[in-house]
Amino acid sequence: MTNGIATPDDDSNASGRSACPTIELTELLAEFYDLDAVGSQLGDFSNAHTIPEPYNGILNHCEHMTETVEAYHGEPVDVHVQRCHKRDNWYCREILLATRQSHRIALYGIVRLRIDALQPECWRRIEEQATPLGKVLIEHNVHRDVQLCQLWKVQAGPCLSTMMRTQVGDTMYGRTALIFYNGEPAIQLLEIAGAALPES
Repeated sequence: MTNGIATPDDDSNASGRSACPTIELTELLAEFYDLDAVGSQLGDFSNAHTIPEPYNGILNHCEHMTETVEAYHGEPVDVHVQRCHKRDNWYCREILLATRQSHRIALYGIVRLRIDALQPECWRRIEEQATPLGKVLIEHNVHRDVQLCQLWKVQAGPCLSTMMRTQVGDTMYGRTALIFYNGEPAIQLLEIAGAALPES
C-alpha cells in the first residue's frame, strides 16, 4: 500500500471471474485528490477478497449500482454532483446517490468516461447532471456490459466521512468497475456503498 492505496489484484477479482481490463484506482482518485495525501483525505484503500453482507450483495456483481441501491433501500435515488470537470475527450465527476424520501447516502462515486464513446443524446443527459448515470444508460436502451474489476475495503478519511455522514476511520466497502458501451470500454467507476440499513 502506498499513500493509502493498495495495488489491485492482477489475475482475478474477488468473485473469481476473470479480470477485466485494468482500471487504475490512482488515476480515478487523482481526478479530484492529491495522491500524496489521499489516505488522509478520502481514505485508505486495501484489496478485499471477501466482504460482509449486505455489502457483498450491494457491490459484488456486474449490474448497474443505481438499480442495486434502489432495490436495497426500497426507494428511488437522486444524483448529487459534488465536483466535475471536462478535459479533452474525458468527463469526470464525483457524486453521491441519495435516497429520495429518506435522504440516506446510498453511494459515493467517481465517474470517468469517454465522451466520444457515447451517443450525443446520451452524453447530453449525462452532462445535465440531473439523472444517475446508470439510469441514463438504461433509459437509452444501449448495449452495455458492466464488469466488476476489484472489491475494496476503505478506512474513511475526513472527506469521505463528511460526505457519507459517518466517522473518520469507519470501515466501508467499495468496488472499481468498467462499463462497456456498444462494445467499447467507455466508463470507469469507483463506487463506495453507504451505511447498511438498521436491522429490523
